[in-house]
Amino acid sequence: MTTLNPFLSSYKLSRLTLALSLFCLPATVLADTAAHAADAKAEKDIERVQVTGVVLNGPGQLVMDPKAPRQPLPAHDGADYLKTIPGFSVTRKGGADGDAVFRGMAGSRLGILVDGENILGGCNFRMDAPTAYIYPELHDSMTVIKGPQSVAHGAGHSAAVILFDRNVAPFEQAGFRTHSSLTTASFGRHDELADLQFGQQNGYVLLSGSNSTSDDYQDGDGNDVHSRYQRYSGNIAVGWTPDVDTKVELSGARSDGEAAYADRGMDGTRFRRDSLNLRVEKTNITPWLEQVKFHWFDNEVDHLMDDQQLRKPGMMGYANLLRDTKGGRLSAIFTPSMNYKVTLGADQQDSGHRSRSAPASGVFSALLDDAEISQVGVFAEWRFQLAQFDAVAAGYRLDQWQATDERLKIAGMMSPMPNPTAGQRRDDDLHSGFARYEHQFSAIPASWYIGVGSTARFPDYWELIAKEGIKSKSAFLDIAPEQTTQLDTGYLFKNAGTEWSVSAFYNEISDYILVDYSNMMKSNGFVRNIDASSYGAELGVQQKFSHHWQSDVTVAYTRGDNDTDGTALPQISPLEIKLGLSYAQDNWSVGSLVRIVGAQSYFDRDKGNIVGKDLGSTPGFAVVSFNGSWRPVASLLLTAGVDNLLDRTYAEFVSRAAGNGMGGGIPGYVQTLRVNEPGRTAWLKAQWNWDGQF
Repeated sequence: MTTLNPFLSSYKLSRLTLALSLFCLPATVLADTAAHAADAKAEKDIERVQVTGVVLNGPGQLVMDPKAPRQPLPAHDGADYLKTIPGFSVTRKGGADGDAVFRGMAGSRLGILVDGENILGGCNFRMDAPTAYIYPELHDSMTVIKGPQSVAHGAGHSAAVILFDRNVAPFEQAGFRTHSSLTTASFGRHDELADLQFGQQNGYVLLSGSNSTSDDYQDGDGNDVHSRYQRYSGNIAVGWTPDVDTKVELSGARSDGEAAYADRGMDGTRFRRDSLNLRVEKTNITPWLEQVKFHWFDNEVDHLMDDQQLRKPGMMGYANLLRDTKGGRLSAIFTPSMNYKVTLGADQQDSGHRSRSAPASGVFSALLDDAEISQVGVFAEWRFQLAQFDAVAAGYRLDQWQATDERLKIAGMMSPMPNPTAGQRRDDDLHSGFARYEHQFSAIPASWYIGVGSTARFPDYWELIAKEGIKSKSAFLDIAPEQTTQLDTGYLFKNAGTEWSVSAFYNEISDYILVDYSNMMKSNGFVRNIDASSYGAELGVQQKFSHHWQSDVTVAYTRGDNDTDGTALPQISPLEIKLGLSYAQDNWSVGSLVRIVGAQSYFDRDKGNIVGKDLGSTPGFAVVSFNGSWRPVASLLLTAGVDNLLDRTYAEFVSRAAGNGMGGGIPGYVQTLRVNEPGRTAWLKAQWNWDGQF
């Protein structure tokens, strides 16, 4: 298990000092912002288009409104939304279904929960990342918790936890609430969304749905990218609220679609997800028992990929992968005194995976089980107000993991071969915890925090089953769980005219699970454990020069090292800076966004994770975008913008390799090293909100 002892070495300490040096800001900055607050007008904020998630809302925590207008082009899935937040990048595969990366960490290192439900994709090559099943605007809030600074939202999420939540406010009398939007954009993009709520004091009904469609986009050189997609989703929820402190909700959802991929030899032609959830919540129970929550869920993913329907038909045929995930959570919040708050809970989930295949004729083999993975965990979080301006928070969780390898055979170079770990089972008891100190300054509107967390992560399906071992065709028994120990610290400031935050981290990861794609005999990659470390920081500033003018600045930087091999930790995005400037008056606004990304020459070719691998260095680039908004009436908001105004041709460092996955191009498309980002993109969006009473 990793400890903090490595901090004692001068080399490690110097790297930590570099990250923390961002906090050494002149005292005059605080004085200037305080003076600005005195002169600021006490007027209501004017609505503007959001250009980035800028400033932390609390210790290591960012909360955003997915329904708020934003640039770049309004997101059609969860990863597309996350890439606007400092520290996040997205692995480009095509027009949809990118994989989110935070501070160089991806896959199950990121916990992504939708209304508390854990979604796991079915594809063994990550066509359907969990964010692929999320249309952000159907949710009321999106929360990012950076680092291992919470144990209440599932196991093993060492990099961050992302929560997409619906919040149905109580109905005081019979009425309705509606939110709908229409989006149209370049390359045949159009989205339709409706979110309807009907209710009264004793209950409510929620109906919502979305549809998003796009043709192939073009990069800055005018080359078509194999990237068209069509996705839809529908949700229904029925809630019973016998009083203001009680809620029982039963909900169901279905989504499906198809997507072309520019980075591999097959496309996704089915992304069906069916979900059923039951939630029971009770608040204000006694003076010492604040809340009890119960949540049960069952979701099934049915994913089909082929090289027959969305491209010139090939010889690979079809692959059908299914995953069924069931789970639940029970938690209670206790308040034994005004200064104490304790959250106790337990969570559990079982996930089974099956697959089958077919040649180009479409005649499928029988479905075969390949893995069963289960987890049971208990957790406790504790918060104590030491004094008026000081608080501490801490948490601990214990997880029992069990996995069974149900594969009888494993694909070989020419034909399937016996699985050396068929029928074997592995069990692990893993421990995680954190402790954090928070201080609110009395003389200035600012706060500071520092925390340390240690998280154990059990290998996920893609590492246990979808990859090979270093010495075996099966990695099932070859790899150990990861243990991440991380130091997080941050500073937040907010007054009437200025809001800014800076956060930094340093971590040591024992038994980091590296995916190595360098062996041609193991083309899907093999996994091995290494020791790794990384550090970095994010800075966000929002400055109002007047009631009308506002600027936004964000900076994000991460550096990672493979300490075992003495090389770079792969899939670390370079320095990124975003500069926004906007003018707003009455019912309209205009704004601009400049995104500057540095060159990345620190990489480890053909090494990576379950999401992607390093392909080599990338040059720096800058992208300029503009936006505007107009609210002709209170219920209607029109926004428009142009992304990549200068039609720049560029690709992200973490982009996947372009082509058919076998060293060649996709017929009818220009071959590039990486999947390029879209060229100049114009878009227009209309949002309509209407609340009323019956």
